[in-house]
Amino acid sequence: MAAVLWPGPRAAELGQLLRAAGAGRAPARAVRSVLAAPARPGLAWRPSRCGSSTAEAPATKAEDDSFLQWFLLLIPVTAFGLGTWQVQRRKWKLKLIAELESRVMAEPIPLPADPMELKNLEYRPVKVRGHFDHSKELYMMPRTMVDPAREAREAGRLSSSPESGAYVVTPFHCTDLGITILVNRGFVPRKKVNPETRQKGQIEGEVDLVGMVRLTETRKPFVPENNPERNHWHYRDLEAMARLTGTDPIFIDADFRKSYERFQETSWPFKCQEAGGTRNRGLSPLSLQKAQSREDPLEGKPESL
Repeated sequence: MAAVLWPGPRAAELGQLLRAAGAGRAPARAVRSVLAAPARPGLAWRPSRCGSSTAEAPATKAEDDSFLQWFLLLIPVTAFGLGTWQVQRRKWKLKLIAELESRVMAEPIPLPADPMELKNLEYRPVKVRGHFDHSKELYMMPRTMVDPAREAREAGRLSSSPESGAYVVTPFHCTDLGITILVNRGFVPRKKVNPETRQKGQIEGEVDLVGMVRLTETRKPFVPENNPERNHWHYRDLEAMARLTGTDPIFIDADFRKSYERFQETSWPFKCQEAGGTRNRGLSPLSLQKAQSREDPLEGKPESL
């Protein structure tokens, strides 16, 4: 049994009493009084805590092991979820591309005069007859020319140098409908933005034109604001474009396969770039065939989703 020790005179007194008790001379009452005396704070004996610390260590280790197990379980669950999402996204995008392709490849219909009817006709080919007003050209820039041959050559490169320029948007007066619309005629390089440098491509007189209906756009994040004063348009704001040119807010991308083909290979603007090129972008984790991501952008498929 552990004893409680008091320092100083009281320890000496207790020793004498104990010796006396052993000799039979000290009464037990005196010994009990000394033992019952309060000890000075901070000097009492206390049990060791070594046993408690030893018991807490396995509990802490068990908690760490449990956390590690849940973390390792989270990795395959997350990978499975991402893989499932990619598969569903691929199905959705392929279905959307198929729907757009079927709409794009449909036979052209006469352009409705009512803008409300056009809301359900985006990417649908329409046909009009009339003449261009080249004095009010608009320029959507900067843009790059879609060139499948160049893209095939530069596939896998860290950097490339596509030619920069603009899309030429020209008012087109529709003779039969009595309205003026906006037509994206195609791409010109920067050195050809000035109409005087491409007089051969400034089509005069009445022409039959086939194009795809396009609706207005909202500005996406990080896309600069349009600058009508400088005639720089970064996205299709049909209301603003129509106000500036005095046209109706109707916009089509010219289809050069079916319209004035004699100009498409020999002059600028060069083939409407907006009307073509649906890309199956963002599906590389599924290792899609290159043919799906390198479709001909001039085959009448919408450029982006």
